[in-house]
Amino acid sequence: PEDQWIHVKPEKSHWNDGFYIARPVLDAECVVSTCCLKTHGYGGVFTMSLKLSIGVVHKRNMAELHSSLRSMRKMIAEVNQAYQPSLIVMDAIEAFVDRGPMEGKRKRADAILAGTDRVAIDAVGIAILKDLGSNDAIMEKKIFEQEQISRAVELGLGVSRPEDIEIVTGDPTSRKYAEKLKGILLKG
Repeated sequence: PEDQWIHVKPEKSHWNDGFYIARPVLDAECVVSTCCLKTHGYGGVFTMSLKLSIGVVHKRNMAELHSSLRSMRKMIAEVNQAYQPSLIVMDAIEAFVDRGPMEGKRKRADAILAGTDRVAIDAVGIAILKDLGSNDAIMEKKIFEQEQISRAVELGLGVSRPEDIEIVTGDPTSRKYAEKLKGILLKG
């Protein structure tokens, strides 16, 4: 029903007239976002926590998003201004490292990420993809130069630099992997 959608029009957005967000997401006391670690063979480059928010946008807005190849990744970040999840959990057990989001080359990362910062979660996700070996769109661009990430940073949606990301682990093996990922984050 129409009353289950709320029109959102952020300032300085790449959306022509804003977009509609599902009312239950905006009315919820707590939103837990669950996403996967995937490359995206179409315009998004990667599908993680920022891109997950497209799932709460009304289908009437999808034509504009999908036809906006120059601005698509920025528009993905802009949707995230509408709400703040209380927790983000990323399944990075097995990741798409090329193509995706439904079919493509997969590799095991054997990781689960959790946090409250969508930019940090996605940045660490990209670091994992770089560690696994991914497609050119991931490997050849610095993490904080990826358009979804850079636009989210411009909008103040999360950390603005890799030095501000803290990866907390519970065992020596995980700590070693976190140190490796931190190095990838710092390198870009």
